[in-house]
Amino acid sequence: MAEDEGCFGRLSIPRRAWAPPGIRPHAPHQVIREYSYVYAAVAPAEGKMTSLILPSADTEMMNLFLEHVSSTYAKYFVLMQVDQAGWHVTKDLTIPDNMRLIAQPAYSPELNPVEHIWEELREKQLANLALPSLDDVIDKVCEGLNQLEALTTIYHTGVCLTKQAMAEVETHVQRLIGLERWFVDISCTTSASPDT
Repeated sequence: MAEDEGCFGRLSIPRRAWAPPGIRPHAPHQVIREYSYVYAAVAPAEGKMTSLILPSADTEMMNLFLEHVSSTYAKYFVLMQVDQAGWHVTKDLTIPDNMRLIAQPAYSPELNPVEHIWEELREKQLANLALPSLDDVIDKVCEGLNQLEALTTIYHTGVCLTKQAMAEVETHVQRLIGLERWFVDISCTTSASPDT
């Protein structure tokens, strides 16, 4: 799994917007420094994601999140990739027994798949908005996280169905010599049927 924290607040995020020719789009703008933090962990290969919205980014909140992940995936041993933020490397951090933290190289956020979640939330949920309260920001972030979690399930099911269909086609088609180098094996642990 990979873990990261994202800061979301009432600072508006101006983005490009579509408008008819000759019309300049208007977007509300505000600078109010109220924030909340989203802790998220993803396992891209399995299509799993878990997240918590917490009031700050510090050791105490990281301990809460690690305990949440540990209990959510209690039957697994979790290797979690984390960046080298101060609250990830402190001696006060309590790491659950079924978990180990692996530090990613410094200054390399591109190695963390959770960074894409923050991009998606800011682009699709919070762009060009001036929300009246932090609770409204949290509601929009929750809506986006729920949509992303549903998408990972849909994507994973689609991969499984595609793999099943390809297996059926392969039984009817004679393979050409050397063609196997063009195939990529996609692992799938969820059993999905075309009826769902």
